[in-house]
Amino acid sequence: MKCDEIRERMPDVAAGFSKPTIDEGMHLESCGTCAQELKALRATMAVLDEWQTPEPTPYFDTRLQARLREEMAKPRARWFQWFRQPVLAAAFTVLLGIGVGVFYTRDSGMIHHGQEASIAAPPGTAVGDLQALDKNHDMYSDFDLLDDLELQQNVAANP
Repeated sequence: MKCDEIRERMPDVAAGFSKPTIDEGMHLESCGTCAQELKALRATMAVLDEWQTPEPTPYFDTRLQARLREEMAKPRARWFQWFRQPVLAAAFTVLLGIGVGVFYTRDSGMIHHGQEASIAAPPGTAVGDLQALDKNHDMYSDFDLLDDLELQQNVAANP
């Protein structure tokens, strides 16, 4: 038998609700840790059996009755107080639904950055040239590097 198995039943055995089985008894004889824990639990149970609950003060009932009268004398909640909380919850739910709806529908007519326009301007116009420059930006930026490389080669060849 394992220590974990006997520890599950140890509070019942220590309190006297059940007796240890033969396997548990053999394990308690061979395992000093479990035997020590059972002894400590039995000592705790003995102390708890000796404990006397304190009696309430003689004025407990009087003070309790006074407190109950105070609570009963408080003004009752008006009809709009119980009505207010569900109305606020419903209003919050409606506002949340409107916010979610606006969030998902606001981008339906816009062109996002990185997407190309569906209508291309004819080449040769200002808009068409700007679209071509934007589309081929990486290629045009490499031309500048080639110009710089050509200048460096010319300077190195003609000192």
